[in-house]
Amino acid sequence: MATASKFSIPPKIKAFVYSEYGNPADVLKLRTDVAVPEVEEDQVLVKVVAAGLNPIDFKRMLGLVKSPLPIIAGYDVAGVVVRVGSKVKNYKEGDEVYGFTNVQKSFQHPNIPGTLAEYTAIEEKLLAPKPKKLSFAEAAGLPLAVETAYEALEEIGFSAGKSILVLGGAGGVGSLVIQLAKHAFGASKVAATSSTVKLDLLKKLGADLAIDYTEENFEDLPEKFDAVYDAVGQSDRAVKAVKESGRVVTILGTPTPPAIWFMVTSDGSVLEKLNPHLESGKIKPVLDPKGPFPFSQTVEALSYVPSERATGKVVIYPIP
Repeated sequence: MATASKFSIPPKIKAFVYSEYGNPADVLKLRTDVAVPEVEEDQVLVKVVAAGLNPIDFKRMLGLVKSPLPIIAGYDVAGVVVRVGSKVKNYKEGDEVYGFTNVQKSFQHPNIPGTLAEYTAIEEKLLAPKPKKLSFAEAAGLPLAVETAYEALEEIGFSAGKSILVLGGAGGVGSLVIQLAKHAFGASKVAATSSTVKLDLLKKLGADLAIDYTEENFEDLPEKFDAVYDAVGQSDRAVKAVKESGRVVTILGTPTPPAIWFMVTSDGSVLEKLNPHLESGKIKPVLDPKGPFPFSQTVEALSYVPSERATGKVVIYPIP
């Protein structure tokens, strides 16, 4: 049950929907007749201003992660609250928020609305106030990636004074791991891998050692690290780069022991905890220079995400 809204909300909205599995160009369709999501008592209705794209969007669309069909695509969102559920305590109409929908729950429930739509409904506990310093596009590129980066570092007990190697440092998650390790956790040394053209970006993000994976094998370096964060699915090599007492975490593929696999849990309180770092500018979202993509180019943007050419996050903005 939701309270009446002072905003004018249309009965039907535009959304990108797929009713079968396959490549975005084949299955993702823009529909203009989608009903506005119902708002549960613990949810808010958000007018979506921008939405971030993630590899899970593409994998889910291919059917690598099975979910009940049809599906409104998208997880990351930044927008404005336009309606609140009866038990919502922390948000009111007009509040600017960001967050991402419940990933695990969406795998089982067909009625979890995605964010590649004009409006989406989402539990208030999954949201945080949008940092004032950030644009909606910048904020939309953060939630799933920055929570994945932060929560996995916590999971392996990373702390001040430790060294870390980040595999895939120029990607959406890796670019945030570098910054979090350096500025939020107090790493003694941050090393990261990327292709040749992205080495300068790694240094700008705070990496002390930028490793060109096209020229050298990181596991052959004489220096070993207290932790390795594998954002590319190479845990079999990552375990060779860690100290004997160190920890390895991977977010892709089957982990090679002693590496552990990590999957993020959506939690707005993590975003709230990180907001001061974002407001201060110590941690910055990295958006792919080809974007942001307008809503009309969502199919092209989703096809670009798994190309391995993307730097940082791919974002859809503006959303009408």
